Amino acid sequence: MKLNQLFGLEGRIALVTGGSRGIGRMIVEGLLEAGCAKVYISARKVHEIEETCAALGERVIGIPADLSQIEGIQCLADELAARENKLDLLINNAGAAWGEPFEDFTEAGWDRTMDLNVKTPFFLTQKLFPLLKAAGTAERPAKVLMIASIDGMKSNPWPTYPYQASKAGLIHLTRRMAAELIGHNIVVNGIGPGAFPSAMNRAARDNEDMVRKGIPSRRVGVTEDMAAGAIYLLSRAGDYVVGTTIPIDGGVVNANIGAGNFVDPSGH
Repeated sequence: MKLNQLFGLEGRIALVTGGSRGIGRMIVEGLLEAGCAKVYISARKVHEIEETCAALGERVIGIPADLSQIEGIQCLADELAARENKLDLLINNAGAAWGEPFEDFTEAGWDRTMDLNVKTPFFLTQKLFPLLKAAGTAERPAKVLMIASIDGMKSNPWPTYPYQASKAGLIHLTRRMAAELIGHNIVVNGIGPGAFPSAMNRAARDNEDMVRKGIPSRRVGVTEDMAAGAIYLLSRAGDYVVGTTIPIDGGVVNANIGAGNFVDPSGH
């Protein structure tokens, strides 16, 4: 089998939530390079969607959506169903982080983080199930990719309690949904990003020299790292990987020993 048959995504239709910036945009760029015919992106801020669509070209199509509420999830699913009769790839990337001291942590911060990071991926996948099922076959399954975090795989010292709990929950939810959906020719997997520069991870963006000291690879992640991991799981190459969340983190989770442990590369 040729390499482009293993890793190519020619003709596929994808949706990337939170696709206008950060890790979402990195994945969008990878999908385009791999040959996706259309990549829909959603975000709350219309101007960010417009800027990303203008920068990346006509194959990127924006749909503004607030996925923190079930009504917004349903609206996005309905809008996509009005435009397409199938969806090959769903990347559940939209998320939130919230940090406050333990004794002051608010219910609002807890609820927003847990809802967007756990409830939203579940219910958006549920609402898009008919389109995913229409796309998937035994020879070419549809794919759902959950964007978790290394903070769901290990603890860090920062007061981001619901963020860490929600990402751990998402990793287990990925396993459970994979068991359910594989029978419908839909493969569910996840990625656990480490330090990538973004608005959510300002430490990696603004203090790279400090953050990289805690990473065995001695650098923060770049677009190619994130795009390659996503393409692997979303393409034919990843068809036999089911229910797994892969850390893409330069070795923080599995190879981090020594003095570097004193620097938290997640940046929270």
